[in-house]
Amino acid sequence: MAAVSIALAFSFDALKQNQSTKLTLSSRYPSLYTSRSHRRSSLRFASLPSSHSPSISTATETGEEEQEEESTPTKSSGSYDFLEETFRTGRFLSNAELEKLKALEGFAYFQELESGTMWIRVMRQDEMDSTVSLLAESFGESMMLPSGYQSVLRFLVKQYLIERREVLPHAVTLVGFFRRKTDSLSDGEEEVVEMAGTVEVCLDKRGANASPPSPTPPKESPYVCNMTVKEDLRRRGIGWHLLKASEELISQLSPSKDVYLHCRMVDEAPFNMYKKAGYEVVKTDTVLVLLMLQRRKHLMRKKLPPTTTSPSDVVESDNELTSSVNV
Repeated sequence: MAAVSIALAFSFDALKQNQSTKLTLSSRYPSLYTSRSHRRSSLRFASLPSSHSPSISTATETGEEEQEEESTPTKSSGSYDFLEETFRTGRFLSNAELEKLKALEGFAYFQELESGTMWIRVMRQDEMDSTVSLLAESFGESMMLPSGYQSVLRFLVKQYLIERREVLPHAVTLVGFFRRKTDSLSDGEEEVVEMAGTVEVCLDKRGANASPPSPTPPKESPYVCNMTVKEDLRRRGIGWHLLKASEELISQLSPSKDVYLHCRMVDEAPFNMYKKAGYEVVKTDTVLVLLMLQRRKHLMRKKLPPTTTSPSDVVESDNELTSSVNV
């Protein structure tokens, strides 16, 4: 069973009440719309580097820094993609936000498992459709919705991810990839890297959802949600490492170390995993949520140990993670 501490799923419960009713996004799916703070401090306008400006220097795999060149910059695979996307949208960024974006671009979590190798990093723009498919399948399964609603779920999830991506670096979607060990492949089967799971991490108040599930977590604290693992790759420890990667990212980028997440009362396996990881129940839904066709949920919290790592210390190249994704 996927580790589903899902911030979106509670709003999908309304589909089961009347599946023939025409869907109204603003009223039925309030969690898909996020608030945007207009507060700015120490702002700097980000614009694309011109052909007369030096290119952005990046760290190589050996840790050495490339020299800045007075030439037309060329796009490298995996090098500060988030910065380039932000430049194109003309957003205003503070110095602290720029540092966090650089840290997110270089964040990578590796783990050797018994059946293969997995790594986790921030979702890129060209991986959004694969992430949407993974989340929509998980939501449909957990809500027991007819297959005909998959297209609706995909549309809603994609709109949600697009809006959440606009609040970078205050909230981020992580994706995990899995490569099976060669000795576990059957004859003639090619080695494939596939998207194995995903999780969303809200780092601060500006990245918090406007309509979070109940019981409501503090908006100024980090929040982990929308965790799911591909069905045929479950029970391999992937969900555990998605959680650990989220905690590592929070330790590096968030001033608050109190991490919150939700777990439905019916999800015994994820609940046991969270308890094993050190999370404790701080509040539980009352039975009144059943009247709104929602499942009761626990709000759980864990206090992470302090760390001295700063965002600039974790900016590393992850070009070796570029690969084709088969979902």
